Amino acid sequence: MHPAILSTTFLLSTAALSLAAPVRTVPELAAAIKTAQPGTTVELAAATFRLTQPLDLPPGLNLTGAGIGKTIITHADAWRANHATLPDPETNHEKFDRSGYLLRCLNDAGNIAISQLTLTGPALHGAIFGMANHDLHLHHLHIENFLFSGIRTYAMKKAKIHDCTFLNAGQRWEDGKPGLKGGITGGGIFSIWLEDSEIWNNRFLVSGKAPNEHYYGIKGREAKRCRIHHNTIEAGFSIEFPFDNDEDVEIDHNILHAAISIPKYAGGPVPKSGRTFHIHHNWFRDSYSIEFVRNGVEIDHNLFDFDPKHDGGNLISAFGDKAAPGPCLFHNNLVSNPGRGVIWMNEPYANLTVRNNHIIARPTAENREDGLFGFNEASDFSTFHFENNIIECRVKPRPLFRNDASGKSSLRNNRLIGITDTARYPNPPAKAPSGLQAPLQFTCGVSDEMSVNGWVATLKKKP
Repeated sequence: MHPAILSTTFLLSTAALSLAAPVRTVPELAAAIKTAQPGTTVELAAATFRLTQPLDLPPGLNLTGAGIGKTIITHADAWRANHATLPDPETNHEKFDRSGYLLRCLNDAGNIAISQLTLTGPALHGAIFGMANHDLHLHHLHIENFLFSGIRTYAMKKAKIHDCTFLNAGQRWEDGKPGLKGGITGGGIFSIWLEDSEIWNNRFLVSGKAPNEHYYGIKGREAKRCRIHHNTIEAGFSIEFPFDNDEDVEIDHNILHAAISIPKYAGGPVPKSGRTFHIHHNWFRDSYSIEFVRNGVEIDHNLFDFDPKHDGGNLISAFGDKAAPGPCLFHNNLVSNPGRGVIWMNEPYANLTVRNNHIIARPTAENREDGLFGFNEASDFSTFHFENNIIECRVKPRPLFRNDASGKSSLRNNRLIGITDTARYPNPPAKAPSGLQAPLQFTCGVSDEMSVNGWVATLKKKP
């Protein structure tokens, strides 16, 4: 049994809760949306709906189709968004061009749900736009081939986005034309000021025909009390949150083919909770895994599993010049085949703890020789602690540090194998065991499709 569904043929009062046939045409759809009251479900038949302008969704609407690939909403050939307004100004919402999106949630509208649809371009900015919405629920959607962002929101609270697929749903722009050089990038999901929200079980894909150098899976500007988990992200950048005031953002159980970018000038403030980001139980595939610096970060129980043929990155990289106070806790991770190194920070840092990790460095494509850790000599090394790690350089020995100043760090009970600079620092033993405190075992990705058992990651089922 379905709630009342309004159409031009069955224009009934929502109070009557009378049944009606699924909407089959664009005029019926427009009429149903225009007259819908909060709590109304508008069901779309298996058909292709070619819009000539954005469809504005009111509060409390449940818009649902017959299933992905069955109900398709796209644009008519005559509707082309204004490419010159891209990229949008990101945080200046008054200058957003909202005319290039298939579906628009009315400003401040709450409790809108959209599901069981395919939304596709290619000539529009994006699929869904929302401003100051709350309790937005997006699920079981396929979003494909848009110019800037699949889902674009501003000041969103208590959102749930899950079980969606994004294919070429955000691209890089320069002078209003898609390409790989310059410009500002969109993303599959691009949310500014995101609070108390959850994003899970989504797949982000880029085809070989689309530019993907800086396509983002999930992109944001300030997030508070949000969780991003069990996603599979194949994009130029997996996740980006580079603004101040991030708070208790949990990124866990994802398959990440590219970097998480969380840099902030001087590291950004640490909230009262003590943590900005908690990054754990992810499978990282790119040697350039995390962009820094950030304060109040915990990174633990991840498998960093890098291809030795692609060794161009430091696992954690920071390019700023302003001192950051930290803290950062990096613990209980497995790191296989770091390229340039494990952590490199250009700016001075403080309050770094690296403990209970197991790192195995093998010869890579460029035959790296630098130390595994590189820090600014002005860092506060009295607050750097390396404890209970196993760090191995197999076949080709390497230094632990890239400069003598880093040897002022506190080292204790690290098992160092193939490390050439042990004369730089004391490393007294302790009774505690070195390495991970417990075996690393977890599942990750869409529907837990990947199983991690120590150093081995196994795809349990074909996507």
